[in-house]
Amino acid sequence: MPLLATLTDTYLRWKATCSDQPQPVPANNCPSIPSDSYSFTIAIVDIFTLQTSTFIHRDANSLSPAIDLVRAGFLSHVLVSPSVAISLCTLEHFRHLRLRKPSFSVEAYVKVICDSYKVPYKRRWRTVLADAFDTYLAILRQVEQRVNAALGRSTPNWRILNSCPPCTYELEDEPLLPFSRMYVLDGGNSAKHMAGLGGCERGDTRTYTESDYIIPRDFVDSFANEVRPCASDSDDADPVVINMDDLTTQVMSSDCSKNWKAAANEEKKRMWSVFDETGIFVSACRHGLLLWVTDMVRSGELAKYPLAIMSNIIDVLGECTLGAYDIGCGFQSTIRASRLGDAFERQKCCMCVDAFHGYTHNYLCQTKNHPNGIVGAGLEDFGTIEHFFSASNAIAPVIRYASSYRRHVFLDLFFKQWDEDKYLNLGTMIYDNYKQALDIVSTESIALDEAKQSLGIQEGDLQTWCQEEIEYFAHLGKETEWDVHAMAYVELLLKLRDAESQAQSASTRFLSTTPKDYQFISFMGTQSYSGDMTATRKLETQRRYSAERLATIQQEVTSMEVKMGIANRWQPSSPEYQATLKYMSNHQYQRALDNLQRLVVQQLFELQRLNISQTGASYKMRTHISKSLQTRCHAIQNAVKTYNTAAAALSPPRPQLDWSKVSHYSFLEEFNLLRDTRQDVREKMWAKPAIRAVIRKWLWINRAKEEIDRCNVEIRRLHTAIIDEDTFFTQCLASLAAEQAIEHVAVYEYCSHRRLINMQVLHRISKIHLLPGFSGLISAGIRKGSRGRTTEDIALSSSNEVEYDDDSAPAVDEVEELTQDIGTLIEYLSDLTLHR
Repeated sequence: MPLLATLTDTYLRWKATCSDQPQPVPANNCPSIPSDSYSFTIAIVDIFTLQTSTFIHRDANSLSPAIDLVRAGFLSHVLVSPSVAISLCTLEHFRHLRLRKPSFSVEAYVKVICDSYKVPYKRRWRTVLADAFDTYLAILRQVEQRVNAALGRSTPNWRILNSCPPCTYELEDEPLLPFSRMYVLDGGNSAKHMAGLGGCERGDTRTYTESDYIIPRDFVDSFANEVRPCASDSDDADPVVINMDDLTTQVMSSDCSKNWKAAANEEKKRMWSVFDETGIFVSACRHGLLLWVTDMVRSGELAKYPLAIMSNIIDVLGECTLGAYDIGCGFQSTIRASRLGDAFERQKCCMCVDAFHGYTHNYLCQTKNHPNGIVGAGLEDFGTIEHFFSASNAIAPVIRYASSYRRHVFLDLFFKQWDEDKYLNLGTMIYDNYKQALDIVSTESIALDEAKQSLGIQEGDLQTWCQEEIEYFAHLGKETEWDVHAMAYVELLLKLRDAESQAQSASTRFLSTTPKDYQFISFMGTQSYSGDMTATRKLETQRRYSAERLATIQQEVTSMEVKMGIANRWQPSSPEYQATLKYMSNHQYQRALDNLQRLVVQQLFELQRLNISQTGASYKMRTHISKSLQTRCHAIQNAVKTYNTAAAALSPPRPQLDWSKVSHYSFLEEFNLLRDTRQDVREKMWAKPAIRAVIRKWLWINRAKEEIDRCNVEIRRLHTAIIDEDTFFTQCLASLAAEQAIEHVAVYEYCSHRRLINMQVLHRISKIHLLPGFSGLISAGIRKGSRGRTTEDIALSSSNEVEYDDDSAPAVDEVEELTQDIGTLIEYLSDLTLHR
């Protein structure tokens, strides 16, 4: 819009006149001498001065009164024939209030203004302020675009690739991390938006397309058919996991995902038609900075929303990423079954479940997908989205009944403020993570060494037992492939013998009808033969059917023998035949027992996690585990019924199992029935409570060491990014001042604010360097792909390049050298603070 661009230029000139920093104003852009014949007086609103009117100077060359108002520091709710204007300072004050208190509405602010002016509230003032605020935000978005262009930040995906330096600012010669980036996905329904009554649209039909957070709907809808509807409509079917690569993942995912709303059937995710948007689906990095957001339109968490985000993640973030989702175990298989599957595998991407919700998944899933067991995940709990939704609840009342345009505008404001707050918190977050990891390593290592010595455990034993536990639960309650194929082969042999007997009997019956003095008789034969024709035809049909069935079974048997490599057909006297037949006679009983074993063992292990006080489990976590166990108790009760039915069918019958006793088992030793299972867990070393406690402690220490390694990399990235950014700011501001660019004032304001934030982050980084046990580098690095740094900067970095082990820390004078490394930045910020 040409007028909007002119308003933006005028706004920047007004900012230059109000700024304390001298700003260059091009000579050809100086305002003309005002002429009173075009000037006018207008009613104004200014919460700071409480003026009621002002005189606006205007010349003959003025394009619009709206431009003259902005030049004077005011903005009207209409661009043509304005009757009232609001001061830009009042609008800016409201913007700051909205950023810090998203639930603070336009109506509330208008009432505050009316109270300040000591006049009654009128609803039309709300419309005036809302419309003026819309225009003001549009001007600020234009300013932001110009600032980004001046700083070289207007390229596609610049925010994703640069907004979080600890994730993105890769340095030369830094250690390789197991996962290049870690992120989390989740959906929330607090940001609902009411649909128009009767399908009618609101008067405001504008579409907000200027956000680089929100993914367009048409792109999201392109993934609508990636997940086929489930073949079964039963609650036990898994609607998300399709085309599984292996049986282990299928059983694990179906057992976990079916308890989550996010994994329910697509038709079960219909939302009330009263809502247009039913929430938002969000993705963020491990530090909390947002990646992409999608609207959930008239539905719950359909698979198309995370798939659309995953498409961008695969295209933009690169290889070796680790994502977390409530149903990450099943969603990983959904990705593989979609068009993203090949790229997902090729880039070695992984999915897991977040730590909080992971405890409600079954134990098999936890051994593979819980962050505590994933090498390279560190101490990350992937809970940042929960904090985001907790904060976003404040904006819900404001956007619930707003137009679609204003809903997206306010959401975009919230997203930007959230990211700014998270950037400010980067140093604190890394400091807290580093300190927690150091505490775990220093305190738990002593206890681990004592436990290993008392139990006679070697380091290699723990790794072996962990792998044995994973393999045990991966095969728990399932038949081996050999069992399945052998049973199918013996079943075919039984069918073959039965078919041979039936074919022989049918052939004998048919041949017995042949007369002893058989002679060929034409179609028009004797009456006696015609009378027997019906019975003869029935016998011939039975003979032909039996022969065809026999041929079909013989072909199937031959095919299985070729596939199984059987040269000599099994006979009833063969050992393989007898062993398999005996297994088949106990098959139903064994299946019922294996399923009961799987459920009871998982329950006992989760009860141990629930009852151990030293796991650090919070009240909410224990509540989640308790609810999960209550759900599993119903499954165990049904499994006991199935077992009793199968046990009664054996010869001789096995003893019945009492549910009241099973429900009170607390230890594996009490479950004597495990002796009859194919995998008796009671004799496993890793199943003993003392060993399991040691394994948990060992895993926790390993994750803490990984967290230290990652924090060492992230701290140096953040440190380097701040220094490089400050150097770039200085060069950019000098260039804009030399060009007398109108954007200089906005860029200067942005750089000043950013430098103050960076100063606080650097202060926190210096605290990390002073932590006892800090093992990273206190010097800045060089970004990968950069053209290098100046000789002076390299010299400063080289002089400070010292490495520390776990038992040492940088001295105070070394930290002072670090301060010298960023001397220019500190001097600038100190001078700026004094002038304020």
